[in-house]
Amino acid sequence: MGTPEISAARAHDLHRLRSEIARMQRRRSDVPFLPLDPALASLLPDAGLRVGSSYSISPSPSLLGALLAAPSQKGSWCAVIGMPTVGIEALAGFGVDLERLVLVPDPGPRWLTVATALSEVIPLIAVHPRSRVADADIARLNARLRDRGCTLLVTAEWPQSEATIRVEESEWHGLGTGWGLLADRTVTLRASGRRYGASRRVRVQLPTSLGQVGTRVAPVHTITSAPAATELAATG
Repeated sequence: MGTPEISAARAHDLHRLRSEIARMQRRRSDVPFLPLDPALASLLPDAGLRVGSSYSISPSPSLLGALLAAPSQKGSWCAVIGMPTVGIEALAGFGVDLERLVLVPDPGPRWLTVATALSEVIPLIAVHPRSRVADADIARLNARLRDRGCTLLVTAEWPQSEATIRVEESEWHGLGTGWGLLADRTVTLRASGRRYGASRRVRVQLPTSLGQVGTRVAPVHTITSAPAATELAATG
């Protein structure tokens, strides 16, 4: 157990964080959707990520950066929980404002408690679950999301999620026959959900040679890779 001094310091830090974010963040009624990058605009049936909802996503650092970037640029605070190997420079390359990013690299078995606490003050949270969760706990968290206007991105299957977003058909560009450097990657993103008549797909560069998301499909010299192996390894 922590000493009283450490507990008091943590309580003070949490209070300060809540006060600062409350000062900067608009209320839920003002923002029914969190924005998407223009390259991803046709992926979801809504104008963006629905506030107060959860999304199940591939454990892809590039997809994570692409989804966090636009809300961050518009002033929303973001949190990343349970992803100790996520590349901060890569997130910044996608446009994530690091001054509005909270990192909890290794919450251990208390990741759900951390996510629940941060949902009080942070509008967009990404979490990589490290353990199974009881249905009752999931229901309580989903209710908290709706009440506080927080959107959750989960790198695993998640009951009652608004949609599932997956990385498919990954192709790297720039490597020739025994020469060259990997420059950028083209992927197909597929989204499916309860309100979808059929799955939606977009073909984008993720990342571009500048580390961003783009709509232009890169030419020649491709290497097709299995996204499940490469992306899971990247999250640690």
